[in-house]
Amino acid sequence: MQLFSIDTETFKLDGGAVFGVVPKVLWSKRIQPDKNNLVRMAMRLLLIQDGSRLILIDTGIGNKQSEKFFSHYYLDKSNNLEKSLSKHGFTKEDITDVFLTHLHFDHAGGAVELTDGKLTPAFKNAVYWSNEAQWNWAIKPNAREKPSFLQDNFLPLQESGQLQFISTPEKGLARFTDDVTIRFVSGHTESMMIPQVNYKGNTIVFTADLIISAHHLPVNYVAAYDVQPLKSMQEKELFLQEAIDNDYILFFEHDTDTECCTLERTEKGIGVKDSFKLSEI
Repeated sequence: MQLFSIDTETFKLDGGAVFGVVPKVLWSKRIQPDKNNLVRMAMRLLLIQDGSRLILIDTGIGNKQSEKFFSHYYLDKSNNLEKSLSKHGFTKEDITDVFLTHLHFDHAGGAVELTDGKLTPAFKNAVYWSNEAQWNWAIKPNAREKPSFLQDNFLPLQESGQLQFISTPEKGLARFTDDVTIRFVSGHTESMMIPQVNYKGNTIVFTADLIISAHHLPVNYVAAYDVQPLKSMQEKELFLQEAIDNDYILFFEHDTDTECCTLERTEKGIGVKDSFKLSEI
């Protein structure tokens, strides 16, 4: 097995939304906002080469939305999905599986592309993986999440026949492959899937929006986007205790500065022990 970090575009979000009820005087010590109170976020994906399978975790924002839509997010297009895949010798046609942690636009936007006026799966040879609870949540979105669930990003997957659902266990983790298990959490959105990868004797956890960045390790640092913030805090606290007890490595999707880290207990709670690149493992 080999793991690759796949950088796509970065984007900006409102700092207050990213840090929820935490006062700016506190969170701005961790990350500096611009003059409009926006903070830059990564959309970093994980690529797993496992035998004959090439599994992509999330897809980034994609490129099919309008210029007006993208203008709200101040995209930096220095990197994109195709360019990053190419650096590792791959193309979109090589992807066999696309694993969508959840269906918000910054995670699933690149799953579908617009070609000759038609919406089609961007990865022609891949099976797309979601779960029934998240799917049903997304196709009939609540008012709070409706702007994040763009139907064009995922309905064409079902229409193509390339979509499959992962069964949600009554308790514990689901198994995706021999070396990839899935944790289900619902504070951010219903049944978000957090993959945990057994790699070189380590457990690598793709944190998605359970822990947005290393700046969000304090339990109360929860984004305003979360539909159940108290549940998010509970899920995060339980996960962090497990992670530090078992020496997990966290892989951050949205942190522009910290790609991976280990954890340690400090006087102020659980924090970063060591930070490093995935390629250094």
